[in-house]
Amino acid sequence: MSRSTRPLLIVVAGTDRAYRGYCLESVAAGYDVALIDTAPPTWQQHMLVDHETADTRDPEAVVAAGLALAARHTVAGVVTWDEYALVPTATLAARLGLPGTTPESMTAARNKAASRSRFAEHGVPSAKSTVVDSLPHATAVAHRTGFPVVLKPASHAASIGVIRVDRPEELPAAWAFASAGAGGQGREGYGVLVEEYLSGPEISVECATVGGITTPLAVTRKDVGFAPYFEETGHTVSADDPLLHQVGPVAVQAVSALGITDGVQHVEMRLTSTGPRIIEVNSRIGGDLIGKLVRLATGLDLPRIAADIACGNAPSLAPTRKGTAAVKILYAPATGTLTARHLPVKPGVQPPWLRQVAWLRQVGDHVALPPHGDASSARIGFFIVTADSPARARARVDDLVGRLTLTVSAPDRRP
Repeated sequence: MSRSTRPLLIVVAGTDRAYRGYCLESVAAGYDVALIDTAPPTWQQHMLVDHETADTRDPEAVVAAGLALAARHTVAGVVTWDEYALVPTATLAARLGLPGTTPESMTAARNKAASRSRFAEHGVPSAKSTVVDSLPHATAVAHRTGFPVVLKPASHAASIGVIRVDRPEELPAAWAFASAGAGGQGREGYGVLVEEYLSGPEISVECATVGGITTPLAVTRKDVGFAPYFEETGHTVSADDPLLHQVGPVAVQAVSALGITDGVQHVEMRLTSTGPRIIEVNSRIGGDLIGKLVRLATGLDLPRIAADIACGNAPSLAPTRKGTAAVKILYAPATGTLTARHLPVKPGVQPPWLRQVAWLRQVGDHVALPPHGDASSARIGFFIVTADSPARARARVDDLVGRLTLTVSAPDRRP
C-alpha cells in the first residue's frame, strides 16, 4: 500500500457537521488530516487518515493524543476552529515545535478580562470592563460604569450568558442569567464581567496573521436580535466592503495587543459614535458559516488559509471573487414544540443563488428561546444566499423569510 506524500495536519475538535463540516472538507482537500476529538469519528471518517480521542478542553490530554499521533506520522501542523480548544491546540503546537501562537497569548484572547487589560495597555479602543463575583459587587460596578451595561461570562462563546441591563432593577435577574451561563466556560476565564454597553452596528473583521503580520481580509455585517440577549440571527459578507479600510487597522491593533502571531482571527467590534470599538478577538474562524460566506463572496478559503499557516506554508490571501453572500439563521418564533417547518424550495431545483438550506431541528422537537434556552435550543435551521450586491442579497433573504413557515405550539401551562 502506498503512503501519502501530503503533509499531515492535526485538527483538534470543531467537528460539528452543520456549522464546521465545510472547514474539515476544505483542509482535507489539501492535507492528510488526523483528528483529535472527544469521540471517535463518524461522518468525517472518510476524510481522515488517523484519529485519537481526548478531552479537547484539557491541554494535557490533547498533548498526549497529539504525541500519540506524532509517533505514527510526521506532523506538519496543528489547527482548531473550536473556541474551547484554542489553548490546548496552542499547547500541542508548542510541544511539537510547530508554528502557532503561544498558549499564553491564546489564553489572553480566551479570557475577556485579560483581553480588555491588554487592549487598555496598548491603546486599543474597547469597553470598560470589571470582573465581579457577586450581585452586590455587580451592582456597585454597574452604577459606577453607568447604564446600560452588559453582563457576560469571562471566557464563554456563542453569547452564552450575555445580557444587557438597562436599569438597576433588572440586575438581580440579569445576574442570575449571567452567573448560570458562566458554568462550563472553560479553564481560561472565571466569573462574570460587567462591561460598558457599546451602542452601534455590530460587525466582525476576518483576519489572517502570519509571523506577527496581520492582514484584514473581509468584513462581516451582523444581525443581532432577541434583546436584551445577543443572539446572532444573520451575517452578510461582501467583497470590497468599504468598511474594511476603516475597521481593518483597529482589528490589526487588537490582534497585536494580544500577542497573536499566527492563524485566522474573527475580530468582533461595534461601530459606535466614537468610532470602532473592540468587543473581543476570537483567534479562530468565525462561527455560523462565516468562513463559507467569505469564500462565496471573495474566493478566500479561511480553513485552508488557517491550515497553511499552521503548517508553515504561505497562504493565498488574494481575493478571486467579487460578490455578496449572506446566511439567515432561523430561530423558533416561541418556546414550545416545533409543529411545522417548511421553506417552499424543492431539492435539486432551487435557484443557483440559494447555496444551502439546512434544518437543525425536526418537527416534534422542543425548542427554547432565551432566557430558557440558547442558540443550540432556539435555532431551527439556516439558509445561505449569494448575489452581486448586498441589497440584492438582502432582498433574497427577505423573500425567503416571507415564504417560510415555522410554527411552535406553546407549552401546556395548566396546573
